[in-house]
Amino acid sequence: MDSAKENKLRRWISGIEPAPELLGASGVQILEIECREQPLRLHELIRAYAGDPAIRAAFGQLREAENAGRGPVLFIGMGASLCSSVSGAVFLQTHGRPSFVVDAGEWLHYGAAVRNDPPLSILLTTSGESAELVELFKRGASGLLALISNNSASTCWKLAESKLPILAGPEYGNATKTYTNATAASIIAAAEILGLPWEKDAEKSVEIFSTNLERIFDQRGDLEQFCRGAANTEIIGRGAGFGAAQMSALCIREMTGHRAAAHTGAGFRHGPNLDVDASHVAIIFALGRAAELGVKLAQECNRRGGKVVLVSEEDRELTETLFPVRVDAVPEPWEGITSILVAQALTLAMTERTGCRLPPRFEYGVMEQ
Repeated sequence: MDSAKENKLRRWISGIEPAPELLGASGVQILEIECREQPLRLHELIRAYAGDPAIRAAFGQLREAENAGRGPVLFIGMGASLCSSVSGAVFLQTHGRPSFVVDAGEWLHYGAAVRNDPPLSILLTTSGESAELVELFKRGASGLLALISNNSASTCWKLAESKLPILAGPEYGNATKTYTNATAASIIAAAEILGLPWEKDAEKSVEIFSTNLERIFDQRGDLEQFCRGAANTEIIGRGAGFGAAQMSALCIREMTGHRAAAHTGAGFRHGPNLDVDASHVAIIFALGRAAELGVKLAQECNRRGGKVVLVSEEDRELTETLFPVRVDAVPEPWEGITSILVAQALTLAMTERTGCRLPPRFEYGVMEQ
């Protein structure tokens, strides 16, 4: 087989052959490139979601389906896609609409008796080839099964009636760009279902995300040194920040091999908080309407001897056990995007010091349950 035919048959991510300089890049280089590309990709998504006729029509289908039924809106995904769903579900909840985040594997195997009840289910999959989500589309439901995906050539894309593109471009490392863009997509979809304007909030949030990225990434060496040597890294968030906490733990674990775990604020207080000691670092997102509870939890962790990276909207004093990171305020629930910058910066610094555990992936592998 000649090289042109062989290249055509390869399952490149998003169907696009990577540039030679990317094929030769290390995992650390790929991570930084894709982190720094996030603001541009977010801007592109906002422009498309505001004006593209096919996307506007898809939003109309979501509104029609949600208004036609009385059940909750479900966001269904796995891994980073599940993390991206949290901000959209939280936004609907805070505006009086029942909405929940569901793991696709659990829903596939245990939700058969109720799968037809929700009038609207929004399935998220970056590849569009995840076996569990493909199977959910094949089995169908009485309500609308909508899709948020980064691959318009995928099986899920072909099966979905209503679809929203993630527009993150090909991604070869950790789910950085696809997490931020899919989170934005879920927030905007929720706003469209509610009939609320979103453009100004989105534009403001992306501008803040862009400026905060540079400032926080400049701190990454000091941040890594503060966290170095921790046996346990706990990441705590509430509301949209919990989705960011889940994605933060995933980013750290995948790229560095260091064990990190995500918790809600209440879940941490009534569980892992009981064994906090000097071996712990807690990264606490004190953002949004429950910010003061995050600050209170940080103070308690410090009293127990643990170290805390406190992510808040205020400048605070650095101490031996408290590393403050300011993340500028954004409209709710866009903190689900801005807060992820801290873990991305920390992960980049860790991989720069010790190497990257996860090599770049340029082709889709076999998708199976």
